[in-house]
Amino acid sequence: MTSSFTPTDASTPDPRRDSLIHYPCPFPIKVMGLQVPGFEMAMIEIARRHDPGFDAATLEFRPSKGGNYLGLTLTVLATSRAQLDALYQELTGHPLVKVVL
Repeated sequence: MTSSFTPTDASTPDPRRDSLIHYPCPFPIKVMGLQVPGFEMAMIEIARRHDPGFDAATLEFRPSKGGNYLGLTLTVLATSRAQLDALYQELTGHPLVKVVL
């Protein structure tokens, strides 16, 4: 009988050791964009595509002093690095988004 177990050594990267995040966990993402109708809903829809259980009631708002921009904090349930990468990519690609942290 053969085993599919392959031991890891120092030359084999282990994504569990390389990450400071222990999945699954709540993960806040800050998004700044133009304060226009539809911005908030667009960000909620994006969050729900990557975290179907995203609760819009947890959304935090911070309008800019001049009122032109809106800062949002979306707290998603992070389940993997791939999920977070895809979420960041979609957020940064949105035309109303200026910054994602």
